[in-house]
Amino acid sequence: MSSTSEAKYIPWNSVEREKLNPLIDREMLVGQKLMLARVIMKKGAHVPLHHHHNEQVTYILEGALKFAIDGKEIVVKAGEVLCIPSNMPHEAWALEDTIDLDVFDPPREDWLSKTDAYLRHGR
Repeated sequence: MSSTSEAKYIPWNSVEREKLNPLIDREMLVGQKLMLARVIMKKGAHVPLHHHHNEQVTYILEGALKFAIDGKEIVVKAGEVLCIPSNMPHEAWALEDTIDLDVFDPPREDWLSKTDAYLRHGR
């Protein structure tokens, strides 16, 4: 039985860093069925209210984000995870300099095509 899939080894330091606005940078890796993004935010960065059909898992590596989601405010700190269901409106603020890993299923087409204007505010 043959497979057309291949394993990929990608060091983070070889991934392109994209400046979305003065306070937010992003690095992305895409597999066949999911996307992994490292989002680097300076204190005070704001991800405006939005939603998407993709399921999202956010893991905070450093710092803290305050989310407004499902009628609640949730602070997610380093070492903590937030799971966001498909189509659930949410926004976030960086309470300090923050690095998070976001996993999306399926990959975010708006991020890949760079049509994610809601993140490019302030440019």
